[in-house]
Amino acid sequence: MSTSNSYDTDKVVQSANFLKSRMNIKPKLGIICGSGLSGIGEIVCNKTIIAYKEIPSFVESTVPGHKGQLVFGQISEKDVICMQGRFHPYEGYEAWVVGFPIRVMKLLGIEILIITNAAGGINDSFNVGDFMLIKDHISFPGLGGYTPLKGPNDAMFGPRFPPMNEAYDSRLSNLWLQAAKDLKFDSFMRRGVYCNVSGPSYETIAELRMLSKLGGDAVGMSTAQEVVTACHAGMRIVACSLITNKCIMEYDTKETVSHDEVLEVGKKRAKDMEELVVKFLELVQLD
Repeated sequence: MSTSNSYDTDKVVQSANFLKSRMNIKPKLGIICGSGLSGIGEIVCNKTIIAYKEIPSFVESTVPGHKGQLVFGQISEKDVICMQGRFHPYEGYEAWVVGFPIRVMKLLGIEILIITNAAGGINDSFNVGDFMLIKDHISFPGLGGYTPLKGPNDAMFGPRFPPMNEAYDSRLSNLWLQAAKDLKFDSFMRRGVYCNVSGPSYETIAELRMLSKLGGDAVGMSTAQEVVTACHAGMRIVACSLITNKCIMEYDTKETVSHDEVLEVGKKRAKDMEELVVKFLELVQLD
């Protein structure tokens, strides 16, 4: 796929048609796995795996912890598509490329999108290993013009000016919280605002203090572009962050943060996230 600033509907259709030729299911549920959380794809039953490099017009994920493949099958007896690996702004891709798989999912029939990610905890009451149900986001790349909707609007997917006030579906969010309660995960389930930054460098102390003052509870380098694309396409969205580290917001410390730490916490909490997805999908009612 070209990474130039030009969106091509034909390429989305080409990718979707290729995948339809390899599928024997009609999924309405899509899942995006965050860093260290690709195990969600491992619990898919009767699975078909297709590497991104096999799919026409797809690019490849270059980030450690992202497998770079689509998994089709069932979770909780519901047909699903699972992305094991996503695309990020810092990999050098245009915003429409980051949103490309979401539009392909739309053509495959996806109506509900479950998004997971790894994030740093800004809120001082959050602990490493907590889950944060995302109630809203602040996207600095998006506010600066890095948006998958830039350029001529593709009315095949949605309107020129899509509203974002209900981007994170309230009914699905309530079901997610119910699933957490049923699993007795209440003690480490939070709700908050996700701040999206470009990366790949982690944030400075001054930047983190600014995000806190703006109402941010966690920060990461993904998700917002996917949410905008899915919202534009009329999908219902629920998103959850795994808090993999506490953000360093004081100057007099020798603490630091690394991607290895992110992946390690992901491994420790992976099974809990898998259980949560399974329980949530048990509760979801499809038309």
